Amino acid sequence: MEESCSATFGRMSRVGNRLINIPDGVSLESNENHLTVKGPNGNLMVGLCDEVSVNIEEKTMSLSRKSEDKAAKSMHGTTRQLIFNAIEGVTNGFSKHLEIIGVGFNVKAQNNRLIFQLGFSHDIVFDLPEGIEAVAQKTSLEIKGADKQLVGQVAAKIRSLKKPEPYKGKGIRYKDEYVRSKQGKTVGGSE
Repeated sequence: MEESCSATFGRMSRVGNRLINIPDGVSLESNENHLTVKGPNGNLMVGLCDEVSVNIEEKTMSLSRKSEDKAAKSMHGTTRQLIFNAIEGVTNGFSKHLEIIGVGFNVKAQNNRLIFQLGFSHDIVFDLPEGIEAVAQKTSLEIKGADKQLVGQVAAKIRSLKKPEPYKGKGIRYKDEYVRSKQGKTVGGSE
């Protein structure tokens, strides 16, 4: 029984073996250490490891492992997904939606920065990194960019400015995020 399980799990990476379609308007340039993806929304670089080789054809791309050791197996699917995300980012882009909930809580966009009013004695100024755009509408915010990891990281940093609290739900949260609410303490007791 154990031999069949190890044979099942020892197969090649399913994610790493999938072909990547290269859409029109996207060009790929491969060096030893990185792959440059150029498209309508900008340029992104994906680092390549020594264990994985990239094969670029006309409209498709595939990845293969150079060896069967653990490091090569783990990087096969990861590298494929990073390249796929880069291609998706330079063609369509990625976005995260945030909501700001609370009386008097809001956000304004000025130049390349966001100004938050979150109930503190001062406004919070958040400078956006290069390659990230923000669309602010008082109590909602959309973070857009070509790099999926950077969009997620910026959205998480903004959320951490004022995490949603569990009693009234005030704070910054993702658009469809569920915040479990707690019941407050009751006044008085039974005597």
